[in-house]
Amino acid sequence: MLLFKPVTIEDKEAVTAFTLPGDLLNCDYAFANMCSWNFLYESEYAIMNGFLFLRFYVEEKGRRRLAYMFPVGGGDLKTAIEIMENDAERMGYSLLMLGVTPDSKNKINALFPDRFTYIVERDYFDYIYLREELATLKGKRFQAKRNHINKFSKQYEYAYLPVTPDIICRCMEVEQIWCKANVSERDREDLAHERRSMTFAMNHFDELGLQGGAIVVDGRIIAFTYGSPINRYTFGIHVEKANVNYEGVFSVINREFASRIPEQYTYINREEDLGIPGLRQSKLSYNPVILLEKNAAVKRR
Repeated sequence: MLLFKPVTIEDKEAVTAFTLPGDLLNCDYAFANMCSWNFLYESEYAIMNGFLFLRFYVEEKGRRRLAYMFPVGGGDLKTAIEIMENDAERMGYSLLMLGVTPDSKNKINALFPDRFTYIVERDYFDYIYLREELATLKGKRFQAKRNHINKFSKQYEYAYLPVTPDIICRCMEVEQIWCKANVSERDREDLAHERRSMTFAMNHFDELGLQGGAIVVDGRIIAFTYGSPINRYTFGIHVEKANVNYEGVFSVINREFASRIPEQYTYINREEDLGIPGLRQSKLSYNPVILLEKNAAVKRR
């Protein structure tokens, strides 16, 4: 039987011992995300038979629903999925796996033909880019981004700062400015959840292994971003906020931070668009090299 415990900062070494050497690119496997969003999803983990198991709660038609991630590790995958099925049934649910990529889907189908129904969840696809492309913006495909940066640079003299504990309060002031410019009644609750996640992350920046950067103009921070490794060759960008009154600043912070992400990371995962039209357009405009399909896998009754 799986023995689950809540994901806490103290579990970083135990969890990342599986996720960092793995090949799963999903932003969901970033340890910093698991911790900073735990207030909402109540994420738990268990280790058994050479696998890391992750389970959490989601809202489904106004009710809480237990869900799992595809298990991480080596060993007998068939047994691992059966263990998850038994755990879900013990908790009163049929097995639901979220964030299932095409590669994981193929592995499941090879072991359990016709046992699961798959639902494509476009709003949760991850946008994955080549680090070098975001850092250099070379070529015709990035001409518009270079134009934005050039216009910004001509209008403002700016400096780049790494995010450190002494500037975190100033960064959160930028988040408040961004939120006022973007909030609506429809997404007020979602933005409140995001702020709570961000506050936790900022207050435990070093413990979570986060890295970040900020743009300063006239002594004021006008943009900041931060992220963390997902695996040994993929770096996740978890947050990017800016004062929208400074045209082109998002292009600037994106490039400046990408250029400082260690070269060991081939890919940068800028996470999902959540079905927000403007966010989808923005993420597509950076020319993702992978639009990572994610599915819900539901056990058939």
